[in-house]
Amino acid sequence: MPTDFPLAPLSNDDWPQDVSDLLTGFAGGLNVYRTMAHHPDLLRAWAGLREHIVNRSALGREMLEVVILRTGHRLGSDYEWQQHVQRARKYGLSDARILSVRRAPNTMEPEDALLATAVDELFDKARLSTSTATAIEARFGTTGVIDLMATVGFYSTLGFILNTAGTPLDDDIAAELAENPLEG
Repeated sequence: MPTDFPLAPLSNDDWPQDVSDLLTGFAGGLNVYRTMAHHPDLLRAWAGLREHIVNRSALGREMLEVVILRTGHRLGSDYEWQQHVQRARKYGLSDARILSVRRAPNTMEPEDALLATAVDELFDKARLSTSTATAIEARFGTTGVIDLMATVGFYSTLGFILNTAGTPLDDDIAAELAENPLEG
């Protein structure tokens, strides 16, 4: 997506010294974090929350990807959508299921529909309805309700950065999607 405020991902040579330890970890591997490295303090603070959201969510990896894909779709973030198509496949989601995340919840599998409805409510009303929160709690526990909201907030922030900066998709993900386009 073109932007009037491009903010290129930082190269290894331009990487800030005060977050040099993050370069060989999660932050150096993706353009989104290379873009965020323009603000080293934020990137450092982001690391712990990212670790929880990505690796310790009560939603589990598969359902987490449904939430992230729906969030990326709602944000119109091509980067987030494409990045997580590749990741959703890794965690076993079929192309048909991935594509369904872009459709109306009543056309999805029930559990995906519940999560898509939750994401939509957060975007449209800035809160979960009692019925949605109760259904998510029944399936994922209270921590799952909070993890879902935190995930939408986390990926919304990333989407705002990506969309404003015009961050390009990572070359390896672009190549993978060119070789294996989404089918369905």
